[in-house]
Amino acid sequence: MSENMQEKWLILTLVGADQPGIVANLTRILFGAGAELGEAAMLRLGNQFAIMLMVRAAGSPETVMGLLESVRAQFDLKLHIDETDAALHEKREPDVLVTVHGADRAGIVADVAGALVEAGFNILDLRSDVGGSTTSPIYIMQIEGEARQGLDKIEQAVSSLNQQGLSVRAVPLDTVRG
Repeated sequence: MSENMQEKWLILTLVGADQPGIVANLTRILFGAGAELGEAAMLRLGNQFAIMLMVRAAGSPETVMGLLESVRAQFDLKLHIDETDAALHEKREPDVLVTVHGADRAGIVADVAGALVEAGFNILDLRSDVGGSTTSPIYIMQIEGEARQGLDKIEQAVSSLNQQGLSVRAVPLDTVRG
């Protein structure tokens, strides 16, 4: 494999109704085609299953799209492929965890993300869910990221959100991932 080919990765994005066999069939085809799998994120959102997967393969995005057509059709998935120069093991480690709880309402993510970016916070991972009951839903969000201007700046930025009925807390993270 040429040096240039070793550096090229594809980012595959697949979305469709959650059902057994998506991951097994997708990875079987990629393995059979000699593709190298890199980092992956796979999760259920509502009743949908979403996959983001780094793949290095001896072929163009169009070739990989053709390889995956049977899986895409079988599971009625939406498939998107992008070329990238991304590389494995170049992860950035979060140094702050921001948690948000409050009565569910429109605009929470925009309000929190806006306050955080103004404080120099770079979001690396965001997960949200709704708990409580249908009559009293509670919005729950966890955000990991980099506090480029320090934790004090983050706390100042979210203080106004706490006054709006949200419980927003920022704590330092000291994690080592293998």
